[in-house]
Amino acid sequence: MTTRWLTPKEQRAWRAYIAASHLLEDAIDRQLQQDAGMPHLYYSILANLSEAPERRLRMTDLAEGLKITRPRLTYAVTRLEKDGLVRRESCRWDKRGSIAVLTEEGMAEVERAAPGHVETVRAALFDRLTPEQVEQLEEISRAISDGLQEDTGDEVPWRRRSSSSCSGTA
Repeated sequence: MTTRWLTPKEQRAWRAYIAASHLLEDAIDRQLQQDAGMPHLYYSILANLSEAPERRLRMTDLAEGLKITRPRLTYAVTRLEKDGLVRRESCRWDKRGSIAVLTEEGMAEVERAAPGHVETVRAALFDRLTPEQVEQLEEISRAISDGLQEDTGDEVPWRRRSSSSCSGTA
């Protein structure tokens, strides 16, 4: 098998992407730690739950949406539970499953942290791009994400067990 080395142009694009993604994640994480006392992952969990119907999601669906392993999500949700921002409930349809529910305190925390977070994302990313570049960023990101998900199929950590729908309200 012959190695397909990156061309100089591809190497520059790869390094620029790595630098930008690390710097962006660092800027977002620093802002959220400073303003909300939480890492970006914890904010992302709260934000995803705030947008979900009845502010609740099955843990496997939340892991898939965040693209993280279930053990990492479990650890983060446990920490958020201790702070009273999230609670877990048993899944009524699947006794092995559980549901993460955003509490009123969690919703208040999202509402408090969101303006600073959005301003950081805007200043660090979108204010630096033209409208055409924003469209290109979406297209490029979607092509990469869709392609990687097709390539990995059920091998990604959040898909190894059924993520069938489960509602705590039925």
